[in-house]
Amino acid sequence: MTRTFDIAVIGATGSVGEALVQLLEEREFPVANLHVIASGESAGSSVPYKGKNLRVKDLETFDFSIVRLAFFAAGSKVTQKYALQAGAAGCAVIDLASGLPAAQAPRVVPEANAQVLAAVASPYVLTSPSAPAVALATVLAALPEQIKIRRLTVTACLAVSSRGREGIAELARQTAELLNGRSLEPRLFDRQMAFNVLAQVEQADSEGHSGLERQIAAEIQELLVIPTVQVSVTCIQVPVFFGDSLSVSLQAESSIDIKQVYAALDSATAVELVELDDYPTVVGDAVGQDVVYVGRVRAGLDDPAELNLWIASDNVRKGAALNAVQLAELLIKHYL
Repeated sequence: MTRTFDIAVIGATGSVGEALVQLLEEREFPVANLHVIASGESAGSSVPYKGKNLRVKDLETFDFSIVRLAFFAAGSKVTQKYALQAGAAGCAVIDLASGLPAAQAPRVVPEANAQVLAAVASPYVLTSPSAPAVALATVLAALPEQIKIRRLTVTACLAVSSRGREGIAELARQTAELLNGRSLEPRLFDRQMAFNVLAQVEQADSEGHSGLERQIAAEIQELLVIPTVQVSVTCIQVPVFFGDSLSVSLQAESSIDIKQVYAALDSATAVELVELDDYPTVVGDAVGQDVVYVGRVRAGLDDPAELNLWIASDNVRKGAALNAVQLAELLIKHYL
């Protein structure tokens, strides 16, 4: 008889939380009882699951001892306040908001570093990294083993859904205002987002880097187990609702065989390689899909040790919800 587990999804009414619930159903995750949790005004609403409408419970009063595994998709502050409480109750935790230090909750992408789970002790508190890091790690882990990365430069074009439902609503509002000839007053973003590209995501520190840029760099070093690799990340906000696009340039220690790169990416199960006569986009390819699309794979113009890539990935489904569910599948198969 297949074992089943009582599961909680915290932040179930958000875009990532809804995707989590949908994937648990699609992938026939062995759920005994699913508890959908939120706070504030969302408590008392409902979330569809397997033909039923589950009532959303209030996080403040939820008893974590009744569930075996909890997904935290309600922001870093919620994670910081409740995740350790859940762990103390014997509940495994998968955090999607990077609310805990890596030493406390290792970052894991199954395609890149699933082996670290063997060193994690019960009750298993894990982090599903940021969506750009998940997409990057999935592709980079699929490269031939002969490629030893020395330096990585990434420009991450992030969809407004990276800011949650508020980001989606703000882009829709701004677009409608401008198309109807009305004056625009930015709210969530510090300036016009519609029909524009913002060169900065989040507030920059005294050295000009945002917290997210530093986070992605640290995540890549951890996920690829290359703490010495030099990583440069620039995050920009683009007027796209869903799907992140990444321009990636890596410098290897020696010359790269581009044919080996094509073969390795083409055979990777979580990667969809688009040949040189075409290229992937988030709208036409990646959104709604469970793989990371990669195209424009090419060597440097005058450097045989340089490799350039273009990556397109669904930031909500693949980059957040699916990675977390795949982590949960590994946990229940080998550890819980």
